[in-house]
Parts: sequence; structure tokens; C-alpha cells
Amino acid sequence: MMYRNLAAAVADLEKTGQLVRIAEPVDPHLEIGVIQRRAYERKAPALLFTNVKGTPFPMLANLFGTMERTRFLFRSTLRTVETLFRLKADPPAALRDALRHPLRYGRLPFSLLAALPKKVASGPVTANRTQLSSLPQLVSWPEDGGPYVTLPQVYTEHPARPGFFQSNLGMYRVQLAGRGYAKDKEAGLHYQIHRGIGPHHAEALARGIDLPVVVSVGGPPALALAALFPLPENLPEICLAGILAGHRIPMATNAGPLPVPAECDFAIVGRVRGKHTAPEGPFGDHMGYYSLEHDFPVLTVDAVYHRPGAVWPFTTVGRPPQEDTVFGEFIHDLTADLVPNVFASVKEVHAVDAAGVHPLLLAVGRERYVPFAGERQPQELITGGLNLLGATQTSLAKYVLMAAAEDDPALTARDIPAFFGHMLSRTDFSRDLHYITRTTMDTLDYTGISLNQGSKLLWAAAGGAKRTLATETPAGMTLPAGFGGLALFAPGILVCSGPAHGLPVDTQDPVMERLAACLTEQAGRLAGIGLVVVADDAAFTGGSWNNFLWVTFTRSDPATDLYGVNARTVCKHWACDAPLIIDARLKAYQAPPLVMDAAVEKRVDAMGAKGGALYGLV
Repeated sequence: MMYRNLAAAVADLEKTGQLVRIAEPVDPHLEIGVIQRRAYERKAPALLFTNVKGTPFPMLANLFGTMERTRFLFRSTLRTVETLFRLKADPPAALRDALRHPLRYGRLPFSLLAALPKKVASGPVTANRTQLSSLPQLVSWPEDGGPYVTLPQVYTEHPARPGFFQSNLGMYRVQLAGRGYAKDKEAGLHYQIHRGIGPHHAEALARGIDLPVVVSVGGPPALALAALFPLPENLPEICLAGILAGHRIPMATNAGPLPVPAECDFAIVGRVRGKHTAPEGPFGDHMGYYSLEHDFPVLTVDAVYHRPGAVWPFTTVGRPPQEDTVFGEFIHDLTADLVPNVFASVKEVHAVDAAGVHPLLLAVGRERYVPFAGERQPQELITGGLNLLGATQTSLAKYVLMAAAEDDPALTARDIPAFFGHMLSRTDFSRDLHYITRTTMDTLDYTGISLNQGSKLLWAAAGGAKRTLATETPAGMTLPAGFGGLALFAPGILVCSGPAHGLPVDTQDPVMERLAACLTEQAGRLAGIGLVVVADDAAFTGGSWNNFLWVTFTRSDPATDLYGVNARTVCKHWACDAPLIIDARLKAYQAPPLVMDAAVEKRVDAMGAKGGALYGLV
């Protein structure tokens, strides 16, 4: 089915038993966020809350809560989208396939037509007006700075080249109220520095004009997915939305200077005025920590519209996996074949969700340079890794670990334990670690030296095995005072606890230097160990791969927090012997992790108990 709007999707899910209506009163302040996260964890149906405190509008949770439901929502157009990506990735193979199976390609002309948005004079969304304070005031975590729109579709056009084909549709968080905003007149617009809206805002500033903005919520599910898609800057997401929806997206022209998705449920129409900013945040984010309060652009609100029977879809984020994990996996499945086409020398990439997506990128590349050399070493891999760090959303990666496909044709970046084993057994730590310091970082990552600034590590390994990984904790090891709990987490990986961190930003810790010196003195006992991770709680960190990845890569900055046995700098190249040491303690200057309010958790427990309104769902 090709959904024209959210109401059609809701009706279809309800008819097929994939949506449950909840008439019990629920509070959008913390309570509904706990419900949504638990529903996702239980793989529950989508939940439509029809009695939400403080708002006349129903709220829809868990719409994209499972891969099966997401595929169901796009089942009518999924094959066409996959075909288009296949054509882009490998045109000769796609042509051969078309000759063998012409019916598979019969809808392509219609899909290309669907990519063209169409202007209409008006639409259902502009039928009614409301105000910001009447919208659902969703607060997901206790320290959030205010209510947020968590599935916004933010539409802008390039001021110098207006129109659909230089537009951007992105999912940038929108804060509906807070100490920095005039009630019902202003909202916060948080966008990260690499996002497509950035060039539009920069051009408006250069011209000395306001930047018109439309924040739509709801509408066909294709709008939300397109807003998340990592398209190049010159490919408009609104066109992809049409392909995903299976029809041209109607854009109403009667709401202001920009067209508005006519079938969406809500539209906040406004403008960003020059460099006007206000404190935005904190916000419990997808890495499992709070994004702290910072100045971000203010959206001056001119009007808030909604369609008859409007429904407010939402999600919440936090330590992964969460509902946004499904988006990531779905997009990965659609675009996996494009990777070699976009990134030369790269066969596969995996942005690791358990580590917050952007902090850790695993990749399998090709190593074909100087094939006549005796001992192969990373060369083409480094070129491929720098390519990943220089384009699209992979440029946000903090740690990029690259292995050579030639060393193990069966290796995949999706098998994380096997990938780490492959890397640790083959890495020459005196040669294979390449740092980029004081560079642009993900806005949401607080491990660097300042907002938007930190370091990156390209770790590439190629050639034969250099060590057999240990499968037991080395006997007779001693650690400096303050360290303890040394245990083997996985082959070649040790985890231990360290003393609490209390140093300022951009400082290496003498305590960690003492640990590195201690391990250097005992290097003979460390044969087969490639990595030592120091955490606040070794037992928690070593409790699972998800815990290990989250702690290790969301709490460390490569330049600041990496140490090693016999560390040295040779011709400005930092080197060490095995093992490499990562300081993954939570630093004094980093953002705090997310912790839920116990009283709210208890209320939701009661709702989910036998006889409760959410029994079997949370």
C-alpha cells in the first residue's frame, strides 16, 4: 500500500494487528517516553495514545519499532527503491537483470515521476491553526531543557537557488519551549554543523535575509525516512520521499514563503532571523548521554497548522539500541551495495549502533597496492579510510577500523567479535595507527577538546597474523594503585577499572601514564593481548559486547585517551607496542549518562502489570 498520509498508515497497521489504541491517560512528561522505549524493547506493536495530558492531539509511538513493521510500511515501493540503488551501484549488472526479469523494472518510469514534488494551492494540513503550547509537550529524560519534537521534518530551500531541487529535508531536533524562547513565538532549532540546512543558513546570513523554515510532523511515513537519509548535498530528500511513498509529494503553497507537505499532520512555519540564538538543551541523546546546553539558532514562529484528526508521531532516543536503530539498519540494507560505488577501495562499512553510531565505524576494504611486495601492509586501506573520513555522514566517525578483504574473504564488519579478533591479531601498533587531531567532530560527542572539535583515529590492518590472541587473563599481573578488576573480556582484550577521572579537558592523565609504564615493565606477560580498556566499572564494561562498545568508544578521544606499551613518537608518528591502552573512564568534563526517574519507572511498571492498560506491551 502506498500511504498518502499518516492516517492511512495507522488504519492499515490497526487492520493488520500491528497497532494498539491506548485510552488510558498518559503524561508526555517522562512517562510516555518510558513507555515508548519499553515498547521498542519488547518489539511491541505501534501504540496510539488517545488521551494525552495537556494536549488535544493523540500521540503515536513505536511506528518504526521493528524492522518487520518498517518493511511492511514500505512494502509497495521497497523493490523499486532497491532497484534504483542497484542501478546506481552496478549499472551493467542491473541491465543484465532487467533483460532477464523485465517485470521487476516496469515501475521505474512511474517512480522517477513520483520523485517530482507537485505544488498545490492548499492541503489538509492548513485547515486548522493552533499554537506551540497546545502541541504534545514531550519531555523524554529528567534533565531535558524542555519539550521537543523528536520526529521533525525540517524543510528549507537554498536562498540563492530556491525550489525543490536545491532543498533540504532533515531531521533536526526542535525545542518547543525553554528559558530562552518567547512562549508560542519561538522554538529552538538544533542542527549539527555538517547538515544540509547549514549551507542554506550560511547563504541567508551572507545575504542579510531571514531563512524561511517549515517543520512538518507526520504525513506519509516516507517523509520521516527521507529526512534521515544520508543523501549528498545536491540530491533533495523531498524527491526521495516521493519515490519511497510511491507518489508525488503534494506541497501546499498557502502557508508562507515555503511550500508545506500538504498531507502532513502538523506544520510549524517560521524563519531563522540572522544570527539570533538562544540556549538549547540539555537533551537526552542517542549516544546515551545528555547533549548539554549551547546556543543554537532560534526559529521565530509565524504560524502552527494541523490537519483534521491530526496525530503526533514521536520517538525517544537514549543509549542504543532504540527505535532509531531500526532506521539505521533499514537504510544500511538499502544502500549496502552503493558503498563500493561511493567509496573507492571500500567493500563494506558498519557504523556500530551500540557505540552510538558515529563514534565507531568498522570497514572492510581492499589492499591491492604493490602486490609484488613480500609482506603486505596497509596502504590502499589508508586511502580508503581517508575517503570515508572525507565524505557524507561517515566523515563523523571518530574511530575507523579497517581490515583488508584479501586477508579473509569471509570477513564482515557486521560480525563485531570476529572483526576485532581479526584486527588485533594483525595490527602492527608501531605502524598502523593514524591520528587526525584538532579536527571537526560530531556536535553530539563530548569526548573532544571542545564542542565540535576533537580527534580521529584511522586504524588499518593488513597482512598475516602477528600474534595469537590470548584466551585467558595473563597470570601474575600487577597494576598500579587505583587500578583493579583485570579480566579478559574477549580474545586479546583485557578490561580493568581505574580511579575516578578529575583532570581538565585536553589533558593526558599521569595516572594512565603510570599504568602504561607498569604494563611496559610486564610486556613479557602480555603476549597475545592487543587491547586494554580502562573503565570506571570493569564488571559492567565486560558484561557484554554492547556494554564494551558503548563505554569504550563513547567515553574516549583518540588523541587524549590512547596510551600504549613502550609508546614513542617517530618522525611525528605515534607508535607503541602491543597492547594499546584506551582510557574509557567517564571524564569530569564529559556529558552525564542518561538515568531515568525511579518514580516514573514505577508508574509505568504498574501500567504494564497484569490488569494494567499496557499489560504485555511494556
